[in-house]
Amino acid sequence: MSAHLGARVRGVMPPAVPVNHPVSASTQLCISLAARPGNFGTRFHNFLYAELNLNYVYKAFTTTDLPSAIGGVRALGIRGCAVSMPFKEACVALVDELDASAAAIGSVNTVVNTLGVLRAYNTDYLAVQQLIAEHGLNPQWRVALRGSGGMARAVACALRDAGFARGTIVARSETAGRALAEQCGYSFKSDPEDLDAELLVNVTPIGMVGGPESNDLAFAPDAIASARAVFDVVARPAETPLIVAARQAGKQVVTGAEVSVRQALEQFVLYTGVRPSAGQVQAAADWAAESLG
Repeated sequence: MSAHLGARVRGVMPPAVPVNHPVSASTQLCISLAARPGNFGTRFHNFLYAELNLNYVYKAFTTTDLPSAIGGVRALGIRGCAVSMPFKEACVALVDELDASAAAIGSVNTVVNTLGVLRAYNTDYLAVQQLIAEHGLNPQWRVALRGSGGMARAVACALRDAGFARGTIVARSETAGRALAEQCGYSFKSDPEDLDAELLVNVTPIGMVGGPESNDLAFAPDAIASARAVFDVVARPAETPLIVAARQAGKQVVTGAEVSVRQALEQFVLYTGVRPSAGQVQAAADWAAESLG
């Protein structure tokens, strides 16, 4: 790594993982870039590399200089780069090609380097589309989605493209919320009260462990009671207060842990060209989840 890039990118050591091969000059490197790097992706990918005997290694980083970091991905032949907040939108201008999954949203969470050509994807979008189908969520349902950031855009666009035509974006930021609502053909509300929705979707930090609203519900109990299904994108904990309340009310649920695993799996496939078995994915997810406590 160049001194210029190394001065701006700070590595986060992954936990130990057994490997089936020594790291060598031919080892393919994949990385992640996030404001607050975590261990889930590092453990998930490295577990599968070892399980499938692939000559790859995965390393988490943070950066204060995104253009130089993405330039380093290209210059150093780094095979793949996962992109988390706050870098998802800024990455769009730094890559060569946008997959439809990223172009539909204007947000990137995965960059694949093929001989110096950087192609960007959004596997959050892909994961949500897959989970909509897998859980049989009915596109005739009315949707209320709380949030207006980059992940909210991925989820809202995935819902729109899956045929959910009746939706409401609920957001504190009127500017961002109205823009997302207009992009998807949905209505806008600034508060989560008096919602009439059959599918509730939380794409805010409400309920996230360690956050200021970790014990709060993203939607009121009466909204949960009248809904058919609840989808919480918060991954830590998987059983958020919203998911717990929805289960207690007998509602169908989709958890943020499911999104995390599915989007990481699609990244793994893009980087390696290999799709692990369902059992291998579950083992990797279980091992990775140990780092979350």
